[in-house]
Amino acid sequence: MGLKQEKWYRPAEVAVKVAAARALAAFLPRPKREIVLVGGNLGEKYEDNASVFHDYLVRERPDLDVYWMYDPSTDYVRREGIPNAIPLGTFRNYLLFFRAAYTFHGHSLLYDIAPGIDRYVHLNKKTVMTHISHGIEGFKKILILPEDRPLLRRTDYFNCASPYEKRIKQYGWGVPEEKLVTTGMARFDRLKPDSPSSEVRNILVMMTWREWLFGLSDEEFMESEYFRRTTGMLNDTAFLQMVRERGLNVKVALHPFMKRFERFFKGFPGSERIRFYSFDEISIKDEVVRADMLLTDYTSVSWDFLYQNKPIIFYMFDQEEMEKHRGTYLDLDGELYGYKARSLQDVTGLLDRITAGENTNPFYGKSGEYFQYFDHENCRRLADRVIGPARSTEKLKVRTKTVPTES
Repeated sequence: MGLKQEKWYRPAEVAVKVAAARALAAFLPRPKREIVLVGGNLGEKYEDNASVFHDYLVRERPDLDVYWMYDPSTDYVRREGIPNAIPLGTFRNYLLFFRAAYTFHGHSLLYDIAPGIDRYVHLNKKTVMTHISHGIEGFKKILILPEDRPLLRRTDYFNCASPYEKRIKQYGWGVPEEKLVTTGMARFDRLKPDSPSSEVRNILVMMTWREWLFGLSDEEFMESEYFRRTTGMLNDTAFLQMVRERGLNVKVALHPFMKRFERFFKGFPGSERIRFYSFDEISIKDEVVRADMLLTDYTSVSWDFLYQNKPIIFYMFDQEEMEKHRGTYLDLDGELYGYKARSLQDVTGLLDRITAGENTNPFYGKSGEYFQYFDHENCRRLADRVIGPARSTEKLKVRTKTVPTES
């Protein structure tokens, strides 16, 4: 199950660039500052832990040469003015990979740092590679593809939010304990803990991806329970009436891996107060702050809402199918940290209670089990643990603002 389409000639092109980049890297002088590569979201967006950690390094670690890796088919780097951005798959991308002292990726080295590198990662023996996750693990069990195995073996560190997540990665993923560092999630540095809204009016609806839907035809997808249940909820008479009468604003966003199916949702829902956003049109890291509550199924974005003490409804209409196809680390019947809904009637009933005044998360008392830190120092701890503290004599605050052209 490839997450990106690869052209037939791409493997040969990567082989040539890797060989040339490795040879040149061996001859170039040692860089004056250590090179750090950061990437996430397949290079398609500046989101999640990777983006927050990159921003921290750019602002607080002038002793390092920090680069963001991006998909050259996108334009967000230019729009957002992200400094030192390198197009994925270019010769410079592979040259920097072999010269880098450190890499940090949110999803995979293969998609976030250097395309096609799974075949050649063993050639890079000096770079310290760290997996910082896109969010806290807990729901879907890890899906290890053949190309992932050499990358996971080569990764030096795996960041954890707490001892709870450390146990998942140690016993669920099989990561040796010495590779696990518990420093907190970088993206929580942007959030204020225990900060519920005074009232619930803005609702974020975000459903996660399901890999067993990827191979369906358009007709089969529209007949799937996922599509029928999601659109059925957004067009339900009782749901629409509550949205209208209570002046609710509902934003609907699909997981980026479900991008192929976004067009099927464009005609839904039937209310001007409910808006659907494609992956490219919305910033999830901003919406988790703006939204007063989350309506989801199994998405890891829910951890952000627990951290802020905001209500969550888990609409688990296909729990049995999820457990059969993928499995979860959390016990979905006993360990959830939000309200559980199995039917549309459950959803509307819970939404009625929440928007009538229950503006906090009654499971917030569990937050200490899942988060070890609430101090906005997660990025610093991660950098100090993997790279080492900044040298106090280095105070240079110069950063390149231009975006390199693709080579």
